Amino acid sequence: MKLTVLTNSLDETIDLGRRIGKLLKPGDVIALYGDLGAGKTTLTRGIADGLGLEADIHSPTFTLIHEHPGIIPLYHVDLYRLSGEYEVEALGLDEYLYSNGVTIIEWADRTAATLPADRLDIDLKIADNDHRKLLIKADSARFETIIEALNANTGD
Repeated sequence: MKLTVLTNSLDETIDLGRRIGKLLKPGDVIALYGDLGAGKTTLTRGIADGLGLEADIHSPTFTLIHEHPGIIPLYHVDLYRLSGEYEVEALGLDEYLYSNGVTIIEWADRTAATLPADRLDIDLKIADNDHRKLLIKADSARFETIIEALNANTGD
């Protein structure tokens, strides 16, 4: 199942993330794809807010993984600096993917082989300046219900 959402500002991207965050459960994995500046971290900021976290969400590029505690913890992973699956394996990503928190992976294409099949994929594209086109995809019943809920809220 797929859903395309257009956002016209940073605030709209954050709001979409907030709506997604409110639908997430422990153990959920979100794989984010998109070029530099596409809005992956902005969307993550909204997801954290939707989870009820008061966290300073910024790109974890230099630490690779930021852990944000909460009723449902958020594990924010950024694989931009990694160049291969062997480096991802060394991270111990499985500990996060199969945990009691929500795991969001920026640059998920760098670890395609280790991602669980049961996940939500979001591909962010820059349309221009603050406008973004987000393709949200799911191949499992769990995440198809999230897409259905988002679709009901956007009226698409």
